[in-house]
Amino acid sequence: MNALFNCISQYHPISIPAWEVLSEALTQVELPKNSFLVREGMVCNNLYFLERGCLRGYYNNQDGKEVTYWFGFENNFITSFYSFISRKPGIENIQVLEDSTLWGISFETLNQLFDQHHDLERLVRIINEQYYIRLEERLMAMQFKTARERYEQLLGTSPHILQRIPLGQIASYLGISQETLSRIRSQV
Repeated sequence: MNALFNCISQYHPISIPAWEVLSEALTQVELPKNSFLVREGMVCNNLYFLERGCLRGYYNNQDGKEVTYWFGFENNFITSFYSFISRKPGIENIQVLEDSTLWGISFETLNQLFDQHHDLERLVRIINEQYYIRLEERLMAMQFKTARERYEQLLGTSPHILQRIPLGQIASYLGISQETLSRIRSQV
């Protein structure tokens, strides 16, 4: 849980009493490789902090093809944001790519803590803002950058990704075929 405290401190400091109640409210979750944290059609009831491991978020398109749109690594906050916030069933899957350790808190508990500790409410607002910024950056990259530029950006921001993520999922994330990814990799 030290990793979570250190990560939280980088976003926004919280009071000792807020940290104590948050610590008591968190539940440790251990998930094996290839299991699912969230499946499409379900309401995501928890916000998670990924302490160890790797996950991916993906959709199934109309042809049944998986479209990966994010990867989560250590010290990331993980949830199906649409489902978690709207309280509606989501259309995404969150798959565990490596044996993982997460810390989770339910929507209801988190909102109860917001009423008691406004610094926690501010912390989660900042986490949501950071998520939105990453989402917009991804949208801009998909709209205005070439496949090669997207690949180079990915290597610049997450160089470890090639060691941890299968190439087919990286290609899906970049919006290209695996063959195109191989061609780009041979040129870079």
